[in-house]
Order: sequence, then C-alpha cells, then structure tokens
Amino acid sequence: MQILTQPLNELLQQVATRTDKQANKPEVESTVAAIIDNVRQNGDAALRDYSQQFDKVALTDFRIPQAAIETAYENADQELIDALNLAKRNIISYHKKEIQNGFVDAEQPGVVRGEKIMPLAAVGLYVPGGTAAYPSSILMNVIPAKLAGVNKIVMVTPPQADGVAQSVLVAAKIAGIDEVYQVGGAQAIAVLAYGTQTIPRVDKITGPGNIFVAVAKKQVFGQVDIDMIAGPSEIGVIADEGATAAQVAADLLSQAEHDKLARPMLVTPSLTFAKQVSFEIDEQLVTLPRRNIASASVENEGFIAVVDNIGDAFTLMNAISPEHLEVELADAMSYLNQIQNAGSVFLGYNASEPVGDYVAGPNHILPTGGTARFFSPLGVSDFVKRIQFVDYTRSALAKEVKAITTLARVEGLEGHARAVESRFSENGVSSK
Repeated sequence: MQILTQPLNELLQQVATRTDKQANKPEVESTVAAIIDNVRQNGDAALRDYSQQFDKVALTDFRIPQAAIETAYENADQELIDALNLAKRNIISYHKKEIQNGFVDAEQPGVVRGEKIMPLAAVGLYVPGGTAAYPSSILMNVIPAKLAGVNKIVMVTPPQADGVAQSVLVAAKIAGIDEVYQVGGAQAIAVLAYGTQTIPRVDKITGPGNIFVAVAKKQVFGQVDIDMIAGPSEIGVIADEGATAAQVAADLLSQAEHDKLARPMLVTPSLTFAKQVSFEIDEQLVTLPRRNIASASVENEGFIAVVDNIGDAFTLMNAISPEHLEVELADAMSYLNQIQNAGSVFLGYNASEPVGDYVAGPNHILPTGGTARFFSPLGVSDFVKRIQFVDYTRSALAKEVKAITTLARVEGLEGHARAVESRFSENGVSSK
C-alpha cells in the first residue's frame, strides 16, 4: 500500500478531498431520465420491458408471493436465522433510544406552541441483486423505520434468472417487510417515486445501488425523500505501534473487498508500523477470495499516511471525514472528543469494523465521500416528519399585533398585517 510521508499541510491537500469518479456523467443522467419518464408514462409495461432488456427475466407478476418468503424462511439454515435475529435485537435496542417525542409548551399566558412527530406513511427499500445483496442491510434500513412507526414498507430488488437470493427473503421476513417486488435499477427507483398499476408509490427511498440507482435517486428527490447518495465504502484507521499490524491490515481489507473504488486508509505516527501493515496487507491479499477487487482498492484508492503525532492523525482524519473510523489506540475512548467528522466510530483494539456491519446495533448505512461533515448515519429520525402548531387567545394576540404588523409592512406584505388587524375590528376587516 502507498505510504505517504509529506508534511501535514501537504497531506491535507493530497488526501482530504476525494473525487467522485462516478459523478458528472451526462450519458448516465440522460439514460436515467429517459427510464424514469418511461415508467411514469407506461407503468408496469415499461417495467416488464426493462426486466427483459436488463435482467433477461420475463415477468408476469412483479410481487414475490408471501408463500415464497415463508418457504425461504422455513428452508433457511438455522445459523443464518439466529445471526439475523441477534442483529435484529441489537439494532432494536440501539435505535429505540433515538425515538423522538413531540412537545407542548405554554410558557406565555394565552399561547400554546408545540411540535408533533409523525411517521412517514410508506417507505421503499432498494436492495441490490447478485453479490451485492446484503441481508444485514435490510435489517439496518427497515428496523429504524419500524421503530419510527412507518405503516408500510416495501422492498424492490432486481429479478434473477434463478430467483431472488433466499437470504434476502429470509431477512425480509425477519425485518417485517410488507411487500417484496422484483424490480431493479433506475426503473425501481422510478416506480417507488411515482407508482404503477400494481406497485405503490412511497414517501421515502432508502438503500444503496449502482451508479444508475444513485443517479435515479438524485433525480426523483423532491418527488420523494431519499436517504443519501452513497458512494464506495471507506475505512480510516488511526493506530500506533500498540496495535497489531495484522489486525489493522485485516480491518483495512474488510472494506477494500467491497469495491475496486473502496478507500482503505491508515494514519499513524510510526513509519515502522506503516511498513508492517503494508507488508501484512500484501500477505493477506494472497488468500483473500475477493483479492482482485481488494487489490485494486488498495493499489488505486488506499494509502498509509505517516504523521508527526496522534494529534495530527486526528486532524487529517477529520479532514477526510471517513465513513468508518477505527481508533486502535490504548484508552481509545479518551480520544472520542477529538473526532469531529466520521460516519461511525470504532474504539479500541477489539471493535473491528465488521462488528458494526452486523451485530453491534448502530446503523451501517453511513455517509461516504466526505459527507460525514454534514450527513449522519441512517436512524429513526430519517423516517419521521415534524409538524408545528400554535394556539393564541385573543388577548395574547393583542400583545403582539404591533410587532407582527411592523414586520409585515417592512417586508411589504400588507395582507399579512391586515389579516392580524382584522381580529380586532368590528366587522372583521382591517381599518388600515
């Protein structure tokens, strides 16, 4: 793995900003726009055409029967069921602490103000097909929505010639998804945004996908809400010679194996340790089943930065704002306040990133590409909306008429001023 030893200011310029290699592709934008328009205009007929064209599967019914989901569950390996149920319990126990409550205040005489928290009515989950179909992600998307009180959750996933992966159906059963449809790609995002004759529209779309899915989510945003535009996976590790080089290398490769564009990063104050980790990565790649993917990630996207001290390590990593951040230092918890930007943080020598991917409970749907500067992990708050309310007595309003009308007339909105003044005229019409 490339080892960088420049001064901190040069490192900040070199690695803090990541160029999105999938962005700004006009041909993808136009293709996706055409697909969305076709689905809007032709509904199910367009979906059937795209299924045949892109997936090579002829469908007469998009919905997967509940009986097929039940059968997949009954035939599943018990170890898979037990693992998913363990993850479910921990995800619930973590995310239920995020549940928000509304409020009512009556601090001023005659004035009641408040906010009510309402769940979204319907949410759609996109689950990629093939090797990118991760059952654990189904739980991570669905459980916070369930805890928020979402009434209906539908899942779409690309049709497969040999059928949808059984592990996906098992996870759908355990998560409690209401309906599962065989639709993939940009057309699946279009149908969730606009609906067809047989598939309902939703209020929000979550879940990862390829560049066509990501662009489709961007294009329908505003018609529906979306979780985020997710990019390739990232892992940043801050470690010194107190960590074990083989373990750090394994953690870096755990994300490198996701995608050739995944970004594994280590920042350390020790050049000796940097060389040890680089050696371990080369050794472990030899036997890694997805070594072709991981090797490309390590070679083209990964790096090890050597800095003067641990303080500089946090400065650099905060600038990068990684999706996952491991702090493999003694007394790691004491460094928590030094972390400003990261999607999910793993503290200490034993909190390997895959613990968070599967069973710890915090969500693994995280901001990527430096967006941890302003985005947060998926959670219960992503599946609710806030509604404000106020109630004034006549006497309470009378105390604020002057302030309201002054501001309204400064802004040139005479109608606003008259609407309030009308409450205090005999015939309900402002005298001004």
